[in-house]
Amino acid sequence: MDEPPARNQVNLDSSVCEAGVPTNRIRPEAGRMELDRIDCDIVETLQKNGRLSNKELAAAVGLAPSSCLSRVRRLLDEGVLQGFRAEVEPRALGIGLQALISVRLRQHTRNVVDAFRSHVLSLPEVTAVYHVAGADDFLVHVAIRDADHLRDLALDSFTTRAEVSHIQTSLVFEHARSPSLPIYLRPKGG
Repeated sequence: MDEPPARNQVNLDSSVCEAGVPTNRIRPEAGRMELDRIDCDIVETLQKNGRLSNKELAAAVGLAPSSCLSRVRRLLDEGVLQGFRAEVEPRALGIGLQALISVRLRQHTRNVVDAFRSHVLSLPEVTAVYHVAGADDFLVHVAIRDADHLRDLALDSFTTRAEVSHIQTSLVFEHARSPSLPIYLRPKGG
C-alpha cells in the first residue's frame, strides 16, 4: 500500500511536488516531454554549472557519457534546455546603469501587446521583458551607459509609441538572481 505524501507534498501520478503547488499548475503542457529522475538531475546540474564537460556531467548524474550526451541532445531538441550562456560583468561592456521601466498600454488587444513586445525586444538596451498583471502591463529591464542614455531611451523608444499611455522608471541599485529554477515535476524517489 502506498504511503501518504509527506507534509507539504502533493502526489501527482508518478510525480511529487514540494510546497503543495496545485496539480493543475505543475503538470507538463500537452505535448511536452515528461522528465525522469535522471533528466531532472541533468537539468539541475547544468543549471549549477553549464560549463561541465559531457564526461563530468555523466559522472555527476551516474550515466555513461554516450547516454548522457543523448539525453542532453534530447533535452535541447525538446526545448527543456534552451541554451548555455556566459555571465558577463556589465561594467566590462560599458554598462554603467540598469533600470526597470514599467509600461502601461492604452489598449490591451493581442495585436497591440504583440507589437509592443516585438518593439522592445528589438532594442539593444533591453535585457528582459515581462508581460505582467497589475497596474502596469510590462516591466522592461534595460542596461544603459548612464542617465542621459536612459532618458534618451525612455523618450525616443517608449513615450513616442502610440500604444504607450504611461511609463515609470526605477533605477536598479543591485541585481542578483538565483542561478537555477526549481524543478517541480521531479518524479518519486528523485
